[in-house]
Amino acid sequence: MAMKINQNDVQMPQQEEGEKEEDRSMSRSDRSVQVKRKSSGSGDDSLGSLPKHPRCPLTPSLSPRKRTTSQSKTEPPLLRTNKRTIYTAGRPPWYNVTGTTFKEAFVIGLCGGSASGKTTVANKIIEALDVPWVVLLSMDSFYKVLTKDEQELAAKNEYNFDHPEAFDFELLVTVLRKLKKGKSIKVPVYDFTSHCRRKEWKTVYGANVVIFEGILAFANKELLKLLDMKVFVDTDSDIRLVRRLKRDISDRGRDINGVIKQYNKFVKPSFEQYIEPTVQVADIVVPRGGENFVALDLIVQHVHSQLEKRKLRWDMSALASAHQGQPLPKTLSVLESTPQVRGMHTIIRNKDTNRDEFIFYSKRLMRLLIEHALSFLPLKPVQVETPQGSIYEGKRLSGKRLHYLRLPKDISEDYVILMDSTVSTGAAALMAVRVLLDHDVQEDKIFLLSLLMAEMGVHSVAYAFPKVRIITTAVDKKVNNEFHIIPGIGNFGDRYFGTDTPSDWTESD
Repeated sequence: MAMKINQNDVQMPQQEEGEKEEDRSMSRSDRSVQVKRKSSGSGDDSLGSLPKHPRCPLTPSLSPRKRTTSQSKTEPPLLRTNKRTIYTAGRPPWYNVTGTTFKEAFVIGLCGGSASGKTTVANKIIEALDVPWVVLLSMDSFYKVLTKDEQELAAKNEYNFDHPEAFDFELLVTVLRKLKKGKSIKVPVYDFTSHCRRKEWKTVYGANVVIFEGILAFANKELLKLLDMKVFVDTDSDIRLVRRLKRDISDRGRDINGVIKQYNKFVKPSFEQYIEPTVQVADIVVPRGGENFVALDLIVQHVHSQLEKRKLRWDMSALASAHQGQPLPKTLSVLESTPQVRGMHTIIRNKDTNRDEFIFYSKRLMRLLIEHALSFLPLKPVQVETPQGSIYEGKRLSGKRLHYLRLPKDISEDYVILMDSTVSTGAAALMAVRVLLDHDVQEDKIFLLSLLMAEMGVHSVAYAFPKVRIITTAVDKKVNNEFHIIPGIGNFGDRYFGTDTPSDWTESD
């Protein structure tokens, strides 16, 4: 049921029959934010009472977007700790300490007319949320590939880009559904100058929050099912026209007469027929776009509360205590502790070992570890002819090849050896495994290799990914308060490369 919030700058939208006439007569220009509360459900996701969360201050509105290609992208993946900010190539592992997947990503849908300020609102929300993993997906990326005749019409401003038929909704729904589940996806890049998709598609990884914006974001029933929060950006038509003129003339190389012609013939009628009516399904209506700080504050508070409920964050303290006293998993394989292996461990663990010896014996251990890991790969029988002309019955790897470092297109068909010098908490390994799974590598074809692992790291990986084979030369029992392996070997990278460790650096970082 719709209701009115008694604040100077916050109003509820569209009163139902029977409400007071003075409420109904409130002009649109006087409203700052409109919120609709659904009449059904338990109210867990309602916007009525929201907890206060620390957030970044909202900055002045951004200038209108300038682009010639569609802008579906991932925000820079940054891992923030209490001491430093770290750039990572993946995203947080969405698994709790028992290996159970967390809930799906929180998806915000932003709808509004052309040049209404949807992208500006999206960027403002991202800034204020201050969460490291956010994906911004633009509907502009999903225009259909035009035929030759349609391209000729587009060149003469005779093609309606604001009509539902202009968009590839089937691809869009597939992509957004995968993102919501935390999968990586490929996003097309649309060139507005040539009116066609570029050959190169962008890879986008899943995130805690997905913001999806587009003029027809609410026009498809399957899309609506994927949206957790629906925001309609309501901007005056004159302002939208001025913004569109500036954008299309300066950024897309079009003439003023063509822009006005297209606006009157296609943009305005499509807005009135297809876009404006979808305001009825919106949870929040935001007049004035990115300058409406009250509305943005309300949105950010709600998203924070939902992230807390969904626990889309990595709890290292819970990870550290979850598996204490549990037996090591069956997927773990430790290199036999022969006198030779123990002797090399003695050398590399000794704090007084010089760098040359540390490198030499580390490499010897690595070779033994790799050879041990290769013994788990599937082999097929082969016959070879010896120099004496005899036939030898042997074995050969059944895979096509062994990949190192890069992720080729057909990596999903192969075994993957994932290497890390030491594994303490397992957090970095979990991220790396998650990226491989995002690229459709089968979990039981991933081998995690490490010279030294802590029991905590072994358990973390095994419980999150029970089919991943874990192979190491030794397992130490303890991890200290700074997540260093005890007794451990120190910082492997610094000892190997001869670099000094910053005073605030820890192995978990």
